[in-house]
Amino acid sequence: MHKHPTRRNALVALGAAAASLALDPSAVRAQGKKAYGPGTSDTEIVIGQTMPYSGPLAALSVIGKVHEGYFQMINERGGINGRKVRLISLDDGYSPPRTLEQTRRMVEQDNAALIFAVMGTPTNTVIQKYLNAKKVPQLFISGAGSRFFDPKNSPWTISAATSLFYEARLHAKYLLQEKPDAKIAVLYQNDDYGKDYLAGLNAGLGDKAAKMIVGTASYEVTDPTVDSQIITLKTSGADTLLYYCATKASSQAIRKTAEIGWKPLRILANGSRSISQTLVPAGIENSIGVVSVNRWRDLDDPEVAKAPEMQAYFAFMKKYAPSAHPTEGPETYAYLAALLLTETLKNCGDDLTRENIMKQATNLKSVPIALLPPGVTVSTSPTDYEITKKMQFGRFDGKHWAPFGQPVGL
Repeated sequence: MHKHPTRRNALVALGAAAASLALDPSAVRAQGKKAYGPGTSDTEIVIGQTMPYSGPLAALSVIGKVHEGYFQMINERGGINGRKVRLISLDDGYSPPRTLEQTRRMVEQDNAALIFAVMGTPTNTVIQKYLNAKKVPQLFISGAGSRFFDPKNSPWTISAATSLFYEARLHAKYLLQEKPDAKIAVLYQNDDYGKDYLAGLNAGLGDKAAKMIVGTASYEVTDPTVDSQIITLKTSGADTLLYYCATKASSQAIRKTAEIGWKPLRILANGSRSISQTLVPAGIENSIGVVSVNRWRDLDDPEVAKAPEMQAYFAFMKKYAPSAHPTEGPETYAYLAALLLTETLKNCGDDLTRENIMKQATNLKSVPIALLPPGVTVSTSPTDYEITKKMQFGRFDGKHWAPFGQPVGL
């Protein structure tokens, strides 16, 4: 079937998930009569997304650029089960009303089979009710709030993130094992983001939460600093401090913790673990020793980068998304989401109705993804939309997040 062994080897090197794409039309599973829904045919699959190509989060539109390159690569290799993927990626400026407007256009005018990898919590929130009412798959989004992991109330929405609630439960598990007598203080953002984390921590600590959590302080996203909150939390007598904050507040909190001479065990939210955006502004020296969890392998580690599947990943980025930074979170998320969508569509065979697309997205079975730590796979079920069950703890050593222990899950 494959006349070019070198091409096939390169595909295999992208990881087992990409290797199973069944790009040759003859590899389509025999499923009897073909069934198509909006946006699908013998030759094409139309998918839609919005991205912040303009506005305050324009830098994150690199996600859309990675997807454009990825599906160009897939189409050059024959498509998915012989069908080319047509990606419609429209600018929403990170404005929820515009996200809804553009999404309605793609569903009602462009007949997109599904909406894919929309970036952000407010943007996904505003289209969630609409897409579920229309029974249009909202797949592998970049949103970690609890509302995106709720198959009972939103069965057509699934995230490619790890939920904030689940992550905080991992923090609790770590503390119960490594520091069971911890006196915990929590700084959290006063909205669903911070409250999801706090709820997960309480759930993970269980009946020990009331005793172990000795202080909490919230901040508003409009607050100029969080200095007063850090000072107040120090007076609680805590020896462990959790930063459930966005990037700017996390930087300020890490810096202020160091400035007042407080040296608790510090745990940082996964979404704020960027070295360039959080730790450098906080001060590298101030950040040494901070602990966080991550889904990805340490892509800055030269030994990890030497692995064949990693070399293929970097080669893909260099050829198809040359402006991207392969070791950064948005790029790795974009690649993961693309792999998962491709696996889902491949598994659909000749039944490309929206119902079957959603069925396959919620029945992924131990899909290996090269970017995840060894042994960590992706699985979903109709009652469990948490795609990755294990994460890797790491400690910032002044240069990178040095992993320690084995990947952990619940």
